[in-house]
Amino acid sequence: MNASAIIFYVLSAFVLGTGILSVTTRKIFRSAIWLLFSLIGISGLYFWLEVEFIAAVQIVLYVGGIVVLIIFSIFLTQQSGKEMPKAPLTRTIASALAVVFGFVFTYLLINQNNFKAGDGKFDMSVARIGNQMLSTGENGYALPFEAVSILLLAAMVGCIVIAMKSKPEEK
Repeated sequence: MNASAIIFYVLSAFVLGTGILSVTTRKIFRSAIWLLFSLIGISGLYFWLEVEFIAAVQIVLYVGGIVVLIIFSIFLTQQSGKEMPKAPLTRTIASALAVVFGFVFTYLLINQNNFKAGDGKFDMSVARIGNQMLSTGENGYALPFEAVSILLLAAMVGCIVIAMKSKPEEK
């Protein structure tokens, strides 16, 4: 096992561990912080793949944008420090089965399609990425670029909805 494989396994374990902590912790603020660390770990995987531009976009868009909006919305709610209720046992079992199914399905797909590790390098210069992102042609990414802006808009609307105080019910 070489150093590159060790780095990959360490980053992968970090992302999986913080992702699991993000969805299993009962404090909502801690969940957002674990999500932050998980997204930083994914950015580390992009740096490991030598795709620095995508790693920077990951940090700016998700870590700097989405997670900060989530944390602000948590602070604006009245219940930011309270614990969330414990998940029912049936939901926990269903989640574990979904994870096992996902791993088995992925393994079967990889073996069925005979995916091989590539030895080619990425040609990811910023100029090439910019031309492809703004192109509407065959290799263009104008639509995903717009989808990212819609994602940010949806995150902002979600934060506003979470932060809105509901009126007490009149009896």
